[in-house]
Amino acid sequence: MAKITDKIEKRFKTELKKYQAVLAAAKARDINESDTVTIVKDMLADIFGYDKYAEITTEYAIKSTYCDLAIKVDNELRFLIEVKAIGLNLKDNHVKQAVDYGANQGIDWVILTNGITWKLFRLYFNKPIEHKLVFDMDLLEYDNKDSRVFDMIFTLSKEGMAKSAIDEYYQKKAALNRFTIAAIMQSEPIIKVIKKELKQIHKNIKVENNELCEIIRNDVIKRDIIEDERSVAVTKRINRTKKAQKKNNCVEIADAKQGQTIPVCSEKPIEGSHESKPISENSIISPDHAVE
Repeated sequence: MAKITDKIEKRFKTELKKYQAVLAAAKARDINESDTVTIVKDMLADIFGYDKYAEITTEYAIKSTYCDLAIKVDNELRFLIEVKAIGLNLKDNHVKQAVDYGANQGIDWVILTNGITWKLFRLYFNKPIEHKLVFDMDLLEYDNKDSRVFDMIFTLSKEGMAKSAIDEYYQKKAALNRFTIAAIMQSEPIIKVIKKELKQIHKNIKVENNELCEIIRNDVIKRDIIEDERSVAVTKRINRTKKAQKKNNCVEIADAKQGQTIPVCSEKPIEGSHESKPISENSIISPDHAVE
């Protein structure tokens, strides 16, 4: 993820501390939705770095209705923000409302907040339209020593938006989801490493790959992860990626003596040969996968 500069981090720390007091007081007074929108708009300027008058739009029109706030930078809509009263718990019907706004506008990112809790959602324009929760942060729970909140704030900030931090954050979380990790744990390279370590501990014991795989599947990884269709899909995607990577690493080396070309496959490009093409993250992580 792009580095958060000292200047930006200082702003986050200073403004977050200030607004934690503002939010706590507002919650105690149980202010209404309109007043909560006012606070959120100020936060978007002071914490997240947007120009309050040029880049933050209130009552953004979407067909026959209006979303509370929208962020537009260089005349480009970046995300929509649906705000609820600070005392309300954010429920499924609120999520649906925010997602519907995003779907009707055709935008990938929507935020649902009550000022304290901020939920970022990624929309997928499939049939039907789907959404995934990317993160859920409670600004009253964090202190200035917790880097996690700064990463999330930076993801939504003007500076982060300029560096595509929101996409990078999402891709990292998608890569580290439990289904991907579970699939990798069952892969042949990991099984080989486990076998090697076991031989060092128990030299006289012979263990087969399928035995280890069964133990991992039945006793190590939770059953609901193994049986989930997303785990199966990730495993297939990883296998396809490995095959593609192996194919890209196959190079032809000219045999100077015979005048022939010999295909050679290796884990690394052969010195003097063309560079193998890297496999994109998106070949493993597709938009239809959860980031849980």
